[in-house]
Amino acid sequence: MNVTSWLLCLALGGDVGIDQRVGESVSFDLVFRDETGAPIRLRDAAGGKATVLALVYYRCPMLCNQVLNGLLQTLLELPLDAGRDFNVVALSFDPSENAELARSKREHYLKAYGRASAREGWRFLTGEREPIEGICRDAGFRTSFDPATGQYAHGAALVLLTPEGKISRYLYGVSYPVRELKLSLVEASAGKIGTATDQFLLLCMQYDPASGKYGWAVTRILKAAALATVLGVGVLIFVLTRRARPQDGEA
Repeated sequence: MNVTSWLLCLALGGDVGIDQRVGESVSFDLVFRDETGAPIRLRDAAGGKATVLALVYYRCPMLCNQVLNGLLQTLLELPLDAGRDFNVVALSFDPSENAELARSKREHYLKAYGRASAREGWRFLTGEREPIEGICRDAGFRTSFDPATGQYAHGAALVLLTPEGKISRYLYGVSYPVRELKLSLVEASAGKIGTATDQFLLLCMQYDPASGKYGWAVTRILKAAALATVLGVGVLIFVLTRRARPQDGEA
C-alpha cells in the first residue's frame, strides 16, 4: 500500500485497507445484478477481456465519486476504448444499493465518456451481501460500515484483472496516469492490445507493488540493450557475408 492509501485508511479508521492479491484469482462465477436488476456473473461482465474493476458504492459522498471521476478522466485520454479493447466494471460493495441507482450512475458516466463501445463494456453492478463479501475478500478490499453516519470507510484503488480473472495490478488513489493504466491493461491482456511501443516499454519497465506504478528496471533495460546489440551484430555479419560472396560467373 502506498503513502496515499495509508493516509486515507488512517483517516477513515477501523479495519480498512487494501491487501494486494496480485497473481491470485477472483471468483469469476459470483453472481451480481446488472443495471436492469437481472443476475449477471462477474465472468460475463468482464466479457473475456482485460478488465478494470472499481469497488465503490454509489451513494458515497466523497471518495468513490473521486475514484470514478479519476477513472473517467483517464479513460477520456486513453487511446484504447472501453468495451472494445477492455472492459470496466464498477461494483457496489453496499448490499442495500439497487439496480435503479446503478443504472442512473451508469448513464451519467456513459454520457460523459461519449464512446459507443462503452455501452456494453462499462457495467455498474450491485449485489447481495454474500457475493459482495466474496469479491472484496478475493480482491483484498477491506471496508468498515459506520452505523452512526450510514457510510463506509474504505480505501481507493482500481483492480486490474486478466481475461481469466487473475489479479494483475492495483492502481492506488483517485488519479490514474494514462501511461500507468495503459501499461497495466496491455500487461493484463498479455499483449493482445496496445502497440509495439507499449510492448517494448513493458520489457524495460517493472511494476512496483508498493507504489502501484511502473518504473524503469535497470536489469531489463540492460537485457533489452544486449539483445538489440546481438541482433545488430547478427545483421551486420549477415550483410558483410553476403557482400563477400563471389558473384555468379566470377572466377
